[in-house]
Amino acid sequence: MTVKSNHVTIKGIKDGLVFLLDDRCEFESLLEELRYKLEYSHQNILTGPIIHVDVKLGTRMISEEQKEMILDILKQRGNLLVRSVESPTLDGDKVAEGAIMTLSGIVRSGQVLHHEGNLLFLGDVNPGGTITCTGDIFILGALRGMAHAGVDGNEDAIIAASYLAPTQLRIAETISRPPDEWENRETSMEFACLRDGKMQIDKITSITRVRPDFNVFKGV
Repeated sequence: MTVKSNHVTIKGIKDGLVFLLDDRCEFESLLEELRYKLEYSHQNILTGPIIHVDVKLGTRMISEEQKEMILDILKQRGNLLVRSVESPTLDGDKVAEGAIMTLSGIVRSGQVLHHEGNLLFLGDVNPGGTITCTGDIFILGALRGMAHAGVDGNEDAIIAASYLAPTQLRIAETISRPPDEWENRETSMEFACLRDGKMQIDKITSITRVRPDFNVFKGV
């Protein structure tokens, strides 16, 4: 078996190893190279005392299932002890109520981006990609995948996107499957919210009718 790509870089640090995993290649290619390097080209690090490992995924967004796939490969090597995994989707830091976290990139098919709080995402969510938040979701880009705001039951959460053409929207426990005419609507920024327990879509200029707290511009 020969793997010629360079998606996995292993660097030694003072108290262990850092695994730098390419955030642009296909996920399966990443796993394949990780297995190969641990089994063939880096056998010398698999013997001896326990080694602490920090895994850095760059801007790659992964699901919990994908995280476990990576950890399972590393755990098969008895002396590797994973200390941390750094990824946008695995960031558990809490933000103050009302604050907005800004992230950028592309959520591709099969990827899940989750955030605790409100999120401003600069980029596209492709079909098969998912964004979930406990608060509001604002997407400066195209939403063609699935978005779930208010995952903890916040029915006041909203979902807004520059181009709203999702496969599914969800706010709290209310699910809306978009109609066939999504693609024929105006290309203006829109948002989704719950009114009387039903999903409603409106232009972003009407957002203060639903959320008066956004009306901060006083004019001159």
